[in-house]
Amino acid sequence: MSRKKIPIVAIVGRANVGKSSMFNYVLGTREAIVADEAGTTRDSIYGKASIVVEEPLTESIDSNPKNPNKKNYVKEIQKDFWLVDTAGLKVAEDDFEFTIQEQIAQAADTADVIIVMIEAEGSITEEDRRVAKMALKTRKPVILAINKVDKVKNPNIDDYRKLGIKAIHLTSVSQGRGVEELFETVATHLTPAIITEEDDRIKIAILGRPNVGKSHLFNTLAKKQQAVVADVAGTTRDINRTVVRYMQREIELMDTAGIRRNGKIERGVEKFSVIRTLSAIEQSDVCLLLVDANEPSVTLDQKIAGMIKDAHKGFVIVISKWDSVEGKDAFTHDKLLPRIKYDFDFVPWAPVIVTSSVTGQNVAKIFDLVLEIEATRKRTIKTTELNNWLHRITDRHPPAGLKNRQPKLRYIVQEDGMNYPSFKVFGSQLKYLHWSYRRHMERTFRETFDFHGTGIKFWFIEQHEPKKPSSRGRKKPR
Repeated sequence: MSRKKIPIVAIVGRANVGKSSMFNYVLGTREAIVADEAGTTRDSIYGKASIVVEEPLTESIDSNPKNPNKKNYVKEIQKDFWLVDTAGLKVAEDDFEFTIQEQIAQAADTADVIIVMIEAEGSITEEDRRVAKMALKTRKPVILAINKVDKVKNPNIDDYRKLGIKAIHLTSVSQGRGVEELFETVATHLTPAIITEEDDRIKIAILGRPNVGKSHLFNTLAKKQQAVVADVAGTTRDINRTVVRYMQREIELMDTAGIRRNGKIERGVEKFSVIRTLSAIEQSDVCLLLVDANEPSVTLDQKIAGMIKDAHKGFVIVISKWDSVEGKDAFTHDKLLPRIKYDFDFVPWAPVIVTSSVTGQNVAKIFDLVLEIEATRKRTIKTTELNNWLHRITDRHPPAGLKNRQPKLRYIVQEDGMNYPSFKVFGSQLKYLHWSYRRHMERTFRETFDFHGTGIKFWFIEQHEPKKPSSRGRKKPR
């Protein structure tokens, strides 16, 4: 269901007043990054939230309103909504900050309800007044949340009424105080709605090192400025999401923070960003690994590719920033592809596409590739075809085994209900099956059955042969 049909509640405020903590508390996740460092959230982060309200119904056993046996009934109404966590509002000192402030204004403008958050500790600041003024200008329902009241004794609410917001709630997210009451007030401004997950929605994770053009590609694909784009490494820290339609299919794009080399991963915020990236791989159907055309051979790119391979996801290697390659000619492309294939020889099934988010070169083809890969991931192969292949390769090249133990591969079936192509191979002495033969099996399998662009998984299951009945103790026939 589209976000336009579901109410949106935006949390706005200056930096480090507890917006992300409130967001995570309501959603019960670590979707937004929380740290003591001001300005941690840079992009607008969406999350699905829900509240159930009770509406009283009165019925009596007869028409007499004074009847003492009158019973009161309530009906429960579910109100789902999108909760938006925004970056801290402050004076934009450069183009980068201005872009962030534009996102906040956009989130507030599209919201149905706005929660202005300030902190109880200290006096009202000029930034607090600017946030309140911006929210009230939208003419949407505005609620004031005075957070961190656990740090202040007897806060004077009258002081906060000067901001012009009528509905005021005292909260302490760290202690869970006042949050439920706050969202009960929010619910009075929401229409009943239920967010339904689309089973056929394709999820794409955009991955890569910092500053390889992930957010540029995200924006080009989404055709709107949702992620912050700047020539500064590491500007995206959270998973930023949007949903687009292509060829009658819904596609969810996930822009992720760049993974740095192990030695450069800082504690706190950077560590959470890595976790968020790994989470995006797990949530995705297809991963786009961006490789800088100006710096194509980097060990970290191969490491990320290994993570995608181990997760058995759909996989596309996207060569980015093709427009910025100096001195390229008609032969540059042909020279680069063999180099990429060599560096990523452990995933030879991953297609490679050269793109430029600036010129739009081949960007639309990414969607076509994703649809092809998604269709491939859902392919089912008849058991007879699978076993014909298995018998053919074992007859032509039997597994050698180890320690005088001869592995036997008896039959193969495709697993049902898996999110990726998965096959069970039954046999005996399989622990002695050499890794090179397993690799040979996957290579010949892909040659026979086209699983281009996606990881596959073989499960080797030991099957003991039934023992022959013993003749001991039996009478010999006369």
